[in-house]
Amino acid sequence: MAPDRILIAGGGIGGLATALALAQKGIASQVLEKASRLGEIGAGIQLGPNAFHCFDRLGVGEAARGMAVYIDQLRLMDAQADGEICHIDLGDRFRARFGNPYAVVHRGDLHGVLLKGCEDHPLIALRTSAEVTGYDQDGTSVVARLRNGERVTGRALIGADGLWSNVRAQVTHDGPPRVSGHTTYRSVIPTEQMPEDLRWNAATLWAGPKCHIVHYPLSGWKLFNLVVTYHNHAPEPVAGRPVDTDEVSKGFAHVCERAQNIIGRGRNWHMWVLCDREPVDRWVDGRVALLGDAAHPMLQYMSQGGCMAMEDAVCLADSLSRCDSVESGLVTYRDRRVLRTARTQLMSRAMGDHVYHPAGPHAALRNAMMGARTQDQWLDSLEWLYGGNGLG
Repeated sequence: MAPDRILIAGGGIGGLATALALAQKGIASQVLEKASRLGEIGAGIQLGPNAFHCFDRLGVGEAARGMAVYIDQLRLMDAQADGEICHIDLGDRFRARFGNPYAVVHRGDLHGVLLKGCEDHPLIALRTSAEVTGYDQDGTSVVARLRNGERVTGRALIGADGLWSNVRAQVTHDGPPRVSGHTTYRSVIPTEQMPEDLRWNAATLWAGPKCHIVHYPLSGWKLFNLVVTYHNHAPEPVAGRPVDTDEVSKGFAHVCERAQNIIGRGRNWHMWVLCDREPVDRWVDGRVALLGDAAHPMLQYMSQGGCMAMEDAVCLADSLSRCDSVESGLVTYRDRRVLRTARTQLMSRAMGDHVYHPAGPHAALRNAMMGARTQDQWLDSLEWLYGGNGLG
């Protein structure tokens, strides 16, 4: 492989977006993915307008728009009282304000759009069964060390290898992620099995004491994505473990019957114990940089993990194309991104505490404050997040 390529550890959404963004600037790359095939696990993902700003910069705007489900509202429900607290309309005013829509997609469909874009581009090489375990550099190049003992040389190395990034471990030496104690259970159910009175064209959040439920339509309304989270003080990370419906229901006995009924429709549940990290600014080591969850893992409560990774990709390619050296380009990228991603990390935590999971007077205050906002006030509050593509 040509040593002038940029190496990308990780073939998830962030890694493939990085390869596409670099290709749009005429920069060749090689993606090194540890799995034996390129694909995404999980179910739904929400895409704010900032994601669509990025799709256009990645050259996949039309394909991305074609597989999305465009919802009408973000809807917040009280999971105990069974009533709406507030909603944000996502129609013409929202789109005019931010220049793009809000949508939901199946994570696998989104990954497939990015993968096809990479497969079709001559500047991008894809390799599987190639886990990057560490790196060496000499000031002019980087050598990625693979699990099988092979060494791959490039101009730079981008660690887009997720929450448990091997690249991050060498860049930051900051140990394992923080375990949040929040356990998330995921299911996808056929639309005809969703309670008929809840088949809303909305990303709906039922917020309750130490728990919440999220649902929205997917894949041309063939499916509903169902994600439920219980703050059960889980002490250790878990990823994708199968569980039965009875285990999922334990954390939701105190919510209203209609919310409990949603959980009863779920099948083939899998659980994750959520983790994140404190914001840091040590993303760069010479010709090596971190991106996406490797740089700034965040809780799910702002639905921005994938969006921030794609913004990173756009900004990284833009910075490298503008700067005289790889090293200065990576530092510029870091400087343009670190405050925005830190804000999103910390606000994701705060959303869990103050919007998703409060009880008693805390929840009553949430209802009063959020219920009093006008649509214009909601749009104003989202300007910082949705009003740009993350270039800064």
